Amino acid sequence: MNTPRRALTIGDGRNVDNAQIPSSLRGATPLERPPSSGQLLRLRQQFHLAAERRVRRAGGRQLRMLGYSLVLGRGASPDEDWSTLQAEADQQRGYVMGPRLYDVAVPANKTYLPGSRAGRGVYTPPWTRPGWGEVERLIRGGVADGVIVLDRHQISSDDGEYHAVIKELGERYQAFVHLVIPEEPAAPT
Repeated sequence: MNTPRRALTIGDGRNVDNAQIPSSLRGATPLERPPSSGQLLRLRQQFHLAAERRVRRAGGRQLRMLGYSLVLGRGASPDEDWSTLQAEADQQRGYVMGPRLYDVAVPANKTYLPGSRAGRGVYTPPWTRPGWGEVERLIRGGVADGVIVLDRHQISSDDGEYHAVIKELGERYQAFVHLVIPEEPAAPT
């Protein structure tokens, strides 16, 4: 069954075609329970281990990483983020840092997907941002094994969007997301 094509209005007023939305988010129902922080952490770690195994089989080179940052205003600079990401790549994990990309955060007050939990994040979904689009293009092209970001909110504060990104990168491109600050533990209920 084909998903009907419909336009999506994002926070900056642009319309995005339904085809630009990851297939994992199209057709989601509002009754789906969002994954917990623990499930998101396990999924992210699963793809990280898969990427490490793939690299070891290919000769044991270091994992190649892209840096990504979401800055909060047009005048903001990602330079401080780059320093943190580079230190994490060099000292903590031994990754090789490649291109660094960023986007300026655009509030998502107009973002919606009818019949879906997606689009409830604070900023526009990652697949509508030009910098994140370049991250995916470079990973798809084999330039990098993954992307390193400060925290999951650089990608999305919405659990569904964040889950879709991790899953898309891992399943489709055998790539992974590395967070400097891991997911928050789930709050007691």
